[in-house]
Amino acid sequence: MSRKPKKGYYVKGHFVAEGSELDLQLKAELKGTPDSSKTDLKRESDALQDLGKDLLTLRSDLFKRLQLPDQLADALAEAKRITNFEGKRRQMQFVGKLMRKLDETEIAAVRAALDEQHNGSAAEKMALHAAEQWRDRLIAEESALSIWLDHFPDTDTQQLRALIRQARKDMPGAHEANVQESTGLAQRKGRAYRDLFQLVRQQLGGTGREAAEDGDGDGAGEEADDE
Repeated sequence: MSRKPKKGYYVKGHFVAEGSELDLQLKAELKGTPDSSKTDLKRESDALQDLGKDLLTLRSDLFKRLQLPDQLADALAEAKRITNFEGKRRQMQFVGKLMRKLDETEIAAVRAALDEQHNGSAAEKMALHAAEQWRDRLIAEESALSIWLDHFPDTDTQQLRALIRQARKDMPGAHEANVQESTGLAQRKGRAYRDLFQLVRQQLGGTGREAAEDGDGDGAGEEADDE
């Protein structure tokens, strides 16, 4: 009497019987082993907990815009209040658990809000770019002042003229500019250059922190140059 053939399949020329140890191993690899699944879940959980930690630093206006579930918002508020290390750690674990209940759209909104806080919104970037263009144009073109005043007649004309005049005086000469360029040094710009930017930014409607921080990347390095 002939033997009943075993059920199975071939892998790279080798027969694998169904139910054998090798069969179970291959199927586990295809599905993902329990250990790897646990690892993936732990990694995802840690990432969401870290995202929740970042939410603790989010500006209030951006936080309110997210309209997070009340339980999560309350848990984050409690985490801010807790100063004890162990207590805060346990609270953040709870925050991470609540973060896992958010859907993909809500998670994407959280990431977008954090990105906006770190890098600014598209509208803010456009406003800063417009202020930079006007500042440079006012310094470079004699006709720009009258055009600006046509658009923004409420500007303090005396202050604006004084800042433009001083900014032009502070601009490096051709020789100094060439030396700075050849040595890779940033061009030195005086305080009037930055104050002019702030004035323009405010007139364009920006009175926020971007204006206070100059917004044009000149930063503290130029403050040091003035001293």
